[in-house]
Amino acid sequence: MIAYTGKILIVDQDRAARDKLADCLTERGYNVTTNGPGEAAQALLHNQRFNVLLADVGEDGTSGLELLKHAKDSDPDLVVVMMAAYGSIRNAVACMKNGAHDYLLKPIQPDKLCGRLHEIMARRFQPDNGNAQGDFIIPTDRFESMIAQSVAMQRIFQLIQDVAPMDSTVLITGETGTGKELAAKAIHSNSNRRHGPFVTVNCGAIPENLMESELFGYQKGAFTSAADTKKGRLELAHAGTLFLDEIGEISMRMQVDLLRVLENRVFYRVGGTQPLEANFRVIAATNRDLKNSVATGDFREDFYYRLNVIAFEMPPLRERKEDIPLLAEHFLLRYIHETGKSVKRISRGALDEMMLHEWPGNVRELRNAIERAVVIGRADQIAPEELPFYRPECPPPVFNGTLRQMEKGHILHILNENDWNMSRCARILGIDRSTLYNKIKRYNIQKTKQV
Repeated sequence: MIAYTGKILIVDQDRAARDKLADCLTERGYNVTTNGPGEAAQALLHNQRFNVLLADVGEDGTSGLELLKHAKDSDPDLVVVMMAAYGSIRNAVACMKNGAHDYLLKPIQPDKLCGRLHEIMARRFQPDNGNAQGDFIIPTDRFESMIAQSVAMQRIFQLIQDVAPMDSTVLITGETGTGKELAAKAIHSNSNRRHGPFVTVNCGAIPENLMESELFGYQKGAFTSAADTKKGRLELAHAGTLFLDEIGEISMRMQVDLLRVLENRVFYRVGGTQPLEANFRVIAATNRDLKNSVATGDFREDFYYRLNVIAFEMPPLRERKEDIPLLAEHFLLRYIHETGKSVKRISRGALDEMMLHEWPGNVRELRNAIERAVVIGRADQIAPEELPFYRPECPPPVFNGTLRQMEKGHILHILNENDWNMSRCARILGIDRSTLYNKIKRYNIQKTKQV
């Protein structure tokens, strides 16, 4: 493997943090210079040439953005990677729009950073058609990180940090699209098994008659079509993490087999006689209520408690709407890069629609909505009507009668036109939700279509 090293400048207000990061990078062969933000850092960029600038965004984003602009003025080819705490991700996104190559979330993990730097150096300085500079390719995995600033997700981040170093089994619950697999990958990436494989088994997608051979593998000649020996997912996950997605869909028979593996830590290939060590960590996920499944007899109680050593629930997007602007910006940047479209921003009206939407499909639905808007959009900003759930506000009909009758008719019209979405209707009517509920009760408005 070719080692791509280079000169790196680290700029961070926290001296201890930048020194610790510098020590890690120096041990890995990088030539590192450190400094605090301000004129001294700008002077370094003006007088010396660096390959990569690692810069802290700063609490208000101003210092990071100023340093970025100065760096790009001094050396347009300089690769700038911003470092952001969860609360300053919005500022990091602003830096991205002004020329930063990437950003990392604090606290910075040296292994992950070195992997990213290796990728940058390899792509930045890999010869291409005789050009020593080469093409600069933006990595496509930038947006696979979990992005949030809500209190609910901060608790999840803390839980991930707490449970990652352990080898205990983890059960992640939550609605579809809330990011359960991302949470599982984050646990793996922060664990002692991070250098091992992360093997996913979608328990709802594999037919029951194939599940045994998929999980355990099989010996040559175990059945008619077994022409060769095949390793199963359990064996492939050796020294790593086995992620059992949609565990609530697995058959009762496989629950028994997996329970035995988790208890004894050995398993056999189908048709095999040689015991194999189950040296992997198990993380399971489901959108089902497994307690209820146990109560109805659809899920084994002993298997449930074996999985439920450490459990947490991913919050739905409707309960953490303060994360919507950050997520929307992330997906916007992702699909701008992928499609090459000239969309630059999300309009205020479109963002308002996003904040009012209930997001039954959670983060996955938001991602798809942004992708659709970028693909079909023709202007430089996403408009409300480009969102798949947008419904135009129709003018109310003309009513004859008393003021009370007119108000009741108008409210009913707005409710029917917006599928009784209370948040949206209250906004259109210019009142809060509690006032709207009171008027519905006062006028005895029923959920029926207007004639």
